Amino acid sequence: MAVRRFQAAALAVVTLAVSACGDGAAADVDQSDLVLYSGRSEDLVQPVIDDFEAQTGIEVSVRYGNTAQLAAQILEEGERSPADVYFSQDGGALGALTKRGMLAELPADVLDSVDARYRATDGTWVGTSGRSRVIVFDPAQVAEADVPDSVFELTDRQWKGKVGISPSNASFEAFVTAMRVLHGDQVAREWLEAMAENDVQLFDNNVLILNAAEDGVIALGLINHYYWYQQVAEEGIDAVPARLKFLPGGDPGALVNVAGVGVLASTDKRDAALRFVEHLLGEDAQTFFAQELKEYPLVQGVLIPPDLPPLESLQSPEIDLSDLDTLEATLKMIEDAGLT
Repeated sequence: MAVRRFQAAALAVVTLAVSACGDGAAADVDQSDLVLYSGRSEDLVQPVIDDFEAQTGIEVSVRYGNTAQLAAQILEEGERSPADVYFSQDGGALGALTKRGMLAELPADVLDSVDARYRATDGTWVGTSGRSRVIVFDPAQVAEADVPDSVFELTDRQWKGKVGISPSNASFEAFVTAMRVLHGDQVAREWLEAMAENDVQLFDNNVLILNAAEDGVIALGLINHYYWYQQVAEEGIDAVPARLKFLPGGDPGALVNVAGVGVLASTDKRDAALRFVEHLLGEDAQTFFAQELKEYPLVQGVLIPPDLPPLESLQSPEIDLSDLDTLEATLKMIEDAGLT
């Protein structure tokens, strides 16, 4: 099974973490009414952006790219950045910008629309949708009652060669970073090394892990919840033999991370930028995230798919998502464990 190499990602993170203090040239983007740097991919969020333009008449010029790379670009550009808004795939990259003073504080009414767990403690960014880490399993190989209650149990010998992960996936890297924050670097390092020693199976992405569980190639896999729900929506429950387990007890494997948005402190288009943030938290966009992407809406009152467990029922660990910004150390730890 091929595993994507880490060099490009590591370079982006190094730039983000330690060298993004220069005054490099600004990114080549059109100077329209609003400039958006989006770490969320075009196929996921362009419909929401199109809807914003149609409703407001505000033209949006979007630069799509890797979340960490775009955050690094903003740090390098500094106050000269053409970006007005940064739309991130995860809280860690937003936290990196917050800690360098690059994001402006958002109005209280915007922040208050989202639970405090899913926004910056200093009010500089707010979550727009959530996703939970889960264990996908093949019920032909393991009964639901026998699926581990913790990722720390995956190193047991009974699971040797039967677990799938995607170490080059951003969500897996954020999960390992959360483990470091919650339990310390030594615990995370030992877990990664034990997984390698237990012949963990490596995949390029979450979809391949899901497919491997469906085909009986693995018994268990670590993915985000929405991959399974999207496939069920497309193919029907009878065509998807794999099942999910949401982990209990605040386990790192139950991490709920967010996509989120922040307004650049350097923008001269604050009103338009705030209108875009408000649009992402509005009913239309929140419903799109829930019904089309199968993510969790973060604004109260928006319906979720009927078979998705309520967000408040999930037992995610208590963590400041801004603290998931030390990705460089996580990438090195994963590589040192031989999972590259």
